[in-house]
Amino acid sequence: MKKIEAIIREEKLASVKSALEEKGIIGMTITPVSGRGSQKGISLQWRAGEYRVDFLPKIKIEIVVDDRTGNDVVATICHIARTGKVGDGKIFVMPVENAVRVRTGEEGEHVI
Repeated sequence: MKKIEAIIREEKLASVKSALEEKGIIGMTITPVSGRGSQKGISLQWRAGEYRVDFLPKIKIEIVVDDRTGNDVVATICHIARTGKVGDGKIFVMPVENAVRVRTGEEGEHVI
């Protein structure tokens, strides 16, 4: 199993969610986050002068899938979330040793 964590632009969430649903990926956890990467925030102009926003709002999507599905999920998120501009986000893929359904105690890949 693989855990996929994708940090994307807020405005891309609905499109990514729809694209994943079309591929049968329904289960996911969404968390509003803020952060910065190579873009180092943005500068805004106000009447009083320039204002720097260091941490920008993003969305973190967490999905656990079987090993066979992982690459397709990553490719789908990349394709849909990409604008071609700095700040599109990052995707992290990690191995998952086990999954447990709390309600029944069942374990293994079939609980995802």
